Amino acid sequence: MDNVYGIVFKDKGRIYYFNAGELECPINSNVIVEVESGLQYGRVLEKIDLEKESIDMSTLKSVIRIATEDDYNVYLDNLKDAKEALEYAKESAKKLDLKMTFLDASYTFDRKQLLFNFVAEDRIDFRELARVLAGKYHTRIELRQIGARDRAKAVNGVGVCGRELCCSSFLRKIDAISMNMAKNQNLALNPSKINGCCGRLLCCLTYEDEDYSKARIGMPEVGETIRIDGKNGQVVSIDLLARTYRVNIDGEIIEEKAKEYEYDKE
Repeated sequence: MDNVYGIVFKDKGRIYYFNAGELECPINSNVIVEVESGLQYGRVLEKIDLEKESIDMSTLKSVIRIATEDDYNVYLDNLKDAKEALEYAKESAKKLDLKMTFLDASYTFDRKQLLFNFVAEDRIDFRELARVLAGKYHTRIELRQIGARDRAKAVNGVGVCGRELCCSSFLRKIDAISMNMAKNQNLALNPSKINGCCGRLLCCLTYEDEDYSKARIGMPEVGETIRIDGKNGQVVSIDLLARTYRVNIDGEIIEEKAKEYEYDKE
């Protein structure tokens, strides 16, 4: 029977899934896995229940082995060398007058690839920098320009709620977030209220969107004309969670309670 595990390559990083075959990997154990660019050192975060989770097994790479003490020492050496490479990349970019800010660097376990993550205001032609780095380190160089959300995740900070950023503290995957979610929750469409430190829409807009969508069932929309006690009125506000709405009828504001709607609350 195949054993599938969720594995991370760095703390609070994205979870990737690997097939360990018949190999049993304890939670929090370190493993060597196969990735597209070679081998990588990671930590087992969870075991997947294949009876409950639907995973395309054909897309999964393999867990090669449980990491040994020697593997761990190689991993530490890679971290040290990647840190030095990061400083060299910063100096080289400065000499080439490239307007880019490096966030981190990492080797694959087998050192077949050296990856640099950076942010920049505009698109960067880093071909000359890549040649300089390849000449120095004699391995495949990848320079990856990341977005505002990934930068916030790497840098960390405190959100408008006063707590550590979700993306840095516990979110392993950032779902698609849209302006419709803010509208769905009747939030003021003020960037200072609905945007996070990264300047993008708050990740937490996704947390309750499903509940708000259900709460809208059977509720009128603001501006809608409805008839109450034989008189027409216009809906001026709604409270989704309380399932109440206020109607202006000839200048008089009347609060009405929406009918209870049976929906799946699971």
